[in-house]
Amino acid sequence: MSYNFSKLNEKAKEVHDWLGKELGGLRSGRATPAVLDAVLVESYGAKMPIRHVATIALEDARSLRIVPFDTAVSKEIEKAITQASLGLSVSVDDGGVRVSFPELTSERRVGLMKVAKEKLEASRIHMRQIRDEIIKDIEAKEKEGGMGEDEKFRLKKELDKMSEAENKKLQDAFDRKEKEISS
Repeated sequence: MSYNFSKLNEKAKEVHDWLGKELGGLRSGRATPAVLDAVLVESYGAKMPIRHVATIALEDARSLRIVPFDTAVSKEIEKAITQASLGLSVSVDDGGVRVSFPELTSERRVGLMKVAKEKLEASRIHMRQIRDEIIKDIEAKEKEGGMGEDEKFRLKKELDKMSEAENKKLQDAFDRKEKEISS
């Protein structure tokens, strides 16, 4: 009997996507629109992500240009980014909103690395929880008589290999972010 590990693959993809989004939101020295993904703007009585009320483009290596679809929203975008406490400088001009990314201090880099490590550890914990769920499922099937003990140990070994591979992918994503923050 073969066990279907599709649950592991689906949930592992969710964990990878979550970690990618979280690490993408950490501001390194370069300008990136992903930093503004969590910022919500008050527009027409509702809170919306900036990308729903404006276009975001890279102006240069250290600044973004936000062009609102309705110029009346410019001040609200400036206010939302300022209140988000992202350490960015914001200014409104004729063309929209300009967001400047200051140079990272060594102190800020250390803080960013600490946050990135916390995100990595949270994703590893989630992967362990997924692994534990699958182990319980395998053991339950063995108790029901759906598989033998040898099959159970073979599946656990296969699960361990798959879990190690997924954790390696998580570590690789972290290593890329660490290199980005350090440079």
